[in-house]
Amino acid sequence: MSTDPYRHRPHPHRAPHPHPPNAASPSYATYPWQPPAPPAPEPRPAPHHAPLGHHSDLRRLRSAYRWQRRTATLTALGYFVLFLVLSAFAPSFMTGTVTDGVPTGLLLAVLQVPVTWLAIALYEGTARRRVDPLADLIRRQAALDAKREATR
Repeated sequence: MSTDPYRHRPHPHRAPHPHPPNAASPSYATYPWQPPAPPAPEPRPAPHHAPLGHHSDLRRLRSAYRWQRRTATLTALGYFVLFLVLSAFAPSFMTGTVTDGVPTGLLLAVLQVPVTWLAIALYEGTARRRVDPLADLIRRQAALDAKREATR
């Protein structure tokens, strides 16, 4: 037990609390000069669309991006692996001539540059056709969600 002599003494600059802490509030205005408390805000209806993180468009975007990566990667690497396999297992084919003494291996090696450009073109094409429209849609929905959250 504490023997502090000031323990139950009220603070000299504070007015005593008008009601005990657990008492029910009175039915009359305690301080009539104060404005009434504002009414509680009405609950807002839930949005009609699913939250952004659970939307099926994100799954479609991931799928389109995966397709885009696979198409471009298999185009470039597939041709390069074909060139390596032919070099290792078909040396007579690679040393054969195509026209005027140009070996087939040299022609296939030079064709790697256009095939790489083709892979880049496929990557860009699938991005414009499949990935970018979905990403723009998700960006617009995110902006709308942020705007709705800001007005709450």
